[in-house]
Amino acid sequence: MTSEEVKRNVEKALDEIRPFLQSDGGDISLISIDNDISVKVRLEGNCIGCSVNQMTLKSGVEMTIKKYAPQIEEVINLS
Repeated sequence: MTSEEVKRNVEKALDEIRPFLQSDGGDISLISIDNDISVKVRLEGNCIGCSVNQMTLKSGVEMTIKKYAPQIEEVINLS
């Protein structure tokens, strides 16, 4: 998978997740993809101060990104 394909697949994953975050007044932005294995995102809006944002990041965001781009090893929140 090329770097462009990885980015496109990560964006598809975020598009799948975004409606759930927006329904709670939050959002998510892709910041970068390093070496095609590490994704940096920023949780926004209500997601910033939310006490479950680490759980959301690991169980929802990371799992969905890995579904679309299995070579991704980690997802880091840069809030």
